[in-house]
Amino acid sequence: MTSCITRILTFVIIGGTFPITGFAQQMAFQWTLVASGVWKGVAGKAETISPLSVAGIKPRLDGLKKLGERSFPTDLNESVHQQTDNKTYLRFPLKKGEQLFGLGLNFKAVQQRGTIKTLHVDHYNGKDNGRTHAPVPFYISTLGYGVLINSARYVTVYAGTGVRTDSQEMPPEKDRNTQRDWSAQPYSDAVEVIIPASGTEVYIFAGATPMEVVQRYNLYCGGGTLPPKWGLGFTHRTPTLFSDEKVLQEAAEFEAKGYPLSFVGLEPGWQSHSYPNSFVWDSTRFPHPQQFLDKLLQKNIRANLWINPYVSSHSPMFKRVLPYTGSHMVWVGRVPDFTMAQARDLYKDLFSKQHLSVGISGYKVDEVDGYDNWLWPDVATFPSGIPSEQMRQIYGLQFQKMTDGWFRQRNQRTYGLVRGSNAGASAMPYVIYNDYYDHRDFITALITSSFIGVLWTPEARSSKTSEEWLRRMQTVCFSPMAMLNAWADGTKPWTFPDVAQDVKDVMLLRMQLLPYLYTTFAQYHFEGKPPIRAMQLVDGFTFDSKATAATLHSTDNPYAMAVRKDLNDQFMVGDYLLVAPLFAGEKSRKVLLPSGKWYDFYTGNFVGEAAIIEITPGLSKIPLFVKEGGIIPMIPPVLHTPKKGEKLALTVRHYGKTEANWAIYDDDGETFDYENGTYTWTQLEVRKNQAGTLTGSWNPTRNNGFHYSTITWEFMTK
Repeated sequence: MTSCITRILTFVIIGGTFPITGFAQQMAFQWTLVASGVWKGVAGKAETISPLSVAGIKPRLDGLKKLGERSFPTDLNESVHQQTDNKTYLRFPLKKGEQLFGLGLNFKAVQQRGTIKTLHVDHYNGKDNGRTHAPVPFYISTLGYGVLINSARYVTVYAGTGVRTDSQEMPPEKDRNTQRDWSAQPYSDAVEVIIPASGTEVYIFAGATPMEVVQRYNLYCGGGTLPPKWGLGFTHRTPTLFSDEKVLQEAAEFEAKGYPLSFVGLEPGWQSHSYPNSFVWDSTRFPHPQQFLDKLLQKNIRANLWINPYVSSHSPMFKRVLPYTGSHMVWVGRVPDFTMAQARDLYKDLFSKQHLSVGISGYKVDEVDGYDNWLWPDVATFPSGIPSEQMRQIYGLQFQKMTDGWFRQRNQRTYGLVRGSNAGASAMPYVIYNDYYDHRDFITALITSSFIGVLWTPEARSSKTSEEWLRRMQTVCFSPMAMLNAWADGTKPWTFPDVAQDVKDVMLLRMQLLPYLYTTFAQYHFEGKPPIRAMQLVDGFTFDSKATAATLHSTDNPYAMAVRKDLNDQFMVGDYLLVAPLFAGEKSRKVLLPSGKWYDFYTGNFVGEAAIIEITPGLSKIPLFVKEGGIIPMIPPVLHTPKKGEKLALTVRHYGKTEANWAIYDDDGETFDYENGTYTWTQLEVRKNQAGTLTGSWNPTRNNGFHYSTITWEFMTK
């Protein structure tokens, strides 16, 4: 039932005392169940433009139903909102020991309690202050719930920093002069949010674990993207002024040297004019685009085009698009208002004729994020009337939605790159990237991306030493898109000869793991489980939602203490594979193993159980560990992802000494026919026979596009 708390303040003026009412009117939310374990509330008058409306989400109700029913999180019963000074204020309670994750794509820290952020689409500039490529206003609690603020405004979040006078858990006042435990940041029991708008929608997602909360969020946003198989191969972005002949020579060199390649990226020089853009092929470098693309496709290699959306006067659509562009320019290019159907139709017409019809497979969408002195300022106006602040927040999301629709109409899956995104992007076939280049922070971003329904790639570009080059390439091969970006300096995988073979080995391992990776992305689509997973989402690692404050603050268990730390240098790929990268200059590192037994990926040897281990792995291999009962399906090392009808032999590795089963996913790898049921889930089972020996079995599927012909079992743990 809605309740109101009205504080009456007094203001003394000469001649009398006048009460001021309504200054801080707080309203309890009214929550409506909108899907299994998902509730919606409205604070004030919500705006029409929001991330979820732009994304056009279609919740996967089947997946949400499979997760089961959940009751509304009682910890959020005291949530309130108010409207003051043309702004909307939200407050959500926090408990002692509760940790928070999410609040955008962060590069420095995983745990977010105690932070302050203004969530603002921008190029990341070295600080986790909310200005980032995907400032998704969604946070997840270790107590089993998530909160999404569905606003396209610059949302400011105080994630447990302010101490209210009406706090339910007031911190004690301390004297800094005499009490050594005085803190500059006293305990706070609330998340408080400011939205510069008359209202907003708020969604609550419940789950027994943080992973289940993430699943519900992704499923409500349509389920995670399922890329084409070629998208999970290896991509190489060529120097910006390469011609068609040079690109073909580069692809041939990859093949001759035995390095895998599934798609190439063409940088700005493919266009007749760029910065701003014509969006048409340069006739000197690419005189016959379709012939060029056909030659690539004959080698089972696709092509991806760099663009940013800003229109040059040399573009064929320049005059027609002018009525649908904003008041300010970007690099003297006109900025289209993609919320208007007329602008979208002009782009679709030109891009379909120039790109899709001749065989382009995707886009790299640059500069839809920031910086402020590059993009349009907040004083800009747009013909739709949408404020520039909101346009900034949704622009990259809108472009993803628009281009995905073009490919869908052709029944053709795409997989591309984008610099700006927001809430509701789970189903979008794009991976975020940027120009920032800190290896350690790249790993943190991989981890934080798993909380907010986006994908992130730590691309490799260049390195000072061969050691750094190998370490970067190892990380790249265990990310959502394995990418070498040589647009500026022409770097090749074999640029450092002393580690060239090691680089090749990890690239080929990426290709071997395609069945495992593809199934992991299928889990993202059908079940909402992110392909790259923070350790805080792993069974046996996360806090018990019923844990007491005393338990959470216990100091007698070193392993438990480590679990509570901001673990930002290791992550999971799928259900079984733990990745622990090393950085240049490191000879050893510590790895935190969750509960259960864990084994070395390469040897199958037991390495530990619910323990912190120290490893000295050498340079040639990235440390990988597999949990007990892990089933890892692999194909032979190949240079290109399999063709649509190609069938390959399957090798299935099993780790540990226990029985296990795991379902491998498959479909045609290219179209959306899987949405109509043309796919397979095939059970891989390991059981002990009468002699107590582990044996493997499967029931091969002969229809719906199953691409594995035979199977060999490898029991890695002796």
